[in-house]
Amino acid sequence: MPDRRRFLQAAAATALASPAWTARALSMEAPMLARTIPVSGEALPVIGLGTADTFNVSPSDQAAMAPLAQVLNTLLQKGGTLIDTAPSYGQAEAVTGALLARAGNPRPRTFLATKISAQGHEAAMRQVRQSQQALGRDKFDLLQIHNLIDTANQLALLRDLKRQGVIRYYGITHYADHAHDELTRLVESEKPNFVQINLSVGDRNAEKRLLPACQANGVAVLINRPFQDGALFRQVKGKPLPGFAAEINCGSWAQLFLKFIVAHPAVTAVIPATSKPANMADNVLAGFGRMPNDAMRERIAALLD
Repeated sequence: MPDRRRFLQAAAATALASPAWTARALSMEAPMLARTIPVSGEALPVIGLGTADTFNVSPSDQAAMAPLAQVLNTLLQKGGTLIDTAPSYGQAEAVTGALLARAGNPRPRTFLATKISAQGHEAAMRQVRQSQQALGRDKFDLLQIHNLIDTANQLALLRDLKRQGVIRYYGITHYADHAHDELTRLVESEKPNFVQINLSVGDRNAEKRLLPACQANGVAVLINRPFQDGALFRQVKGKPLPGFAAEINCGSWAQLFLKFIVAHPAVTAVIPATSKPANMADNVLAGFGRMPNDAMRERIAALLD
């Protein structure tokens, strides 16, 4: 998006005159910050990659695939492992599978998450088999019920698949505030391994009940729509990055918005989607350096008031 490009250009200029922490962050000698998955204790790096819309290209279109390969390689080279996709994202699963296959042997370490969005056992299993073929994997790290579709039936299926070793974790997703009450109920009654929800500096509804419920019940949390589909960049268009951003090692608005999310104690990882290598390189820096405390999170939120 043009606004994002301008922000990155401005951030690059700022970085030339910024303190020594910028050079240290860019060198990324330290590993990316990781959070523990409550049910297992496994560590998951906090910056991942979403593929909705951005990876929906033809796998045979080399011009379209080239920047996506750079996006994926940037994530993996900087220590990210989480890739989130779904059969409802058009060609995104096939593109992800093709890019991972190109990454060589041995395969890069990834945490691969996909979804089911079907009614009934047989339809869901067809999706699972199609996802296995598209992604080139017999097993997934995480399989999620997409947007609460047929949740009661599909939870039973996912638990069976976990017992069979087809998946390591199972979860439930939604992208909108109106689902938070139902998700809270399910977290408290069903205790899935993961939920995936929307949260951003401009949309904090999940902080009221859902995120505390996840903390109390040992449920890992993935965050989608961290930039509200670009709306946050439009809100700060023309505004300089606040001076206090340097206190938490932020060199761009994207990093500030992502660190606001990652700093919440219930959040396990965030999955910004992009098809632009420069955006991925910018996003991944949010996994390094100092994180905001509660008071700093409120200062960030006040910027959008």
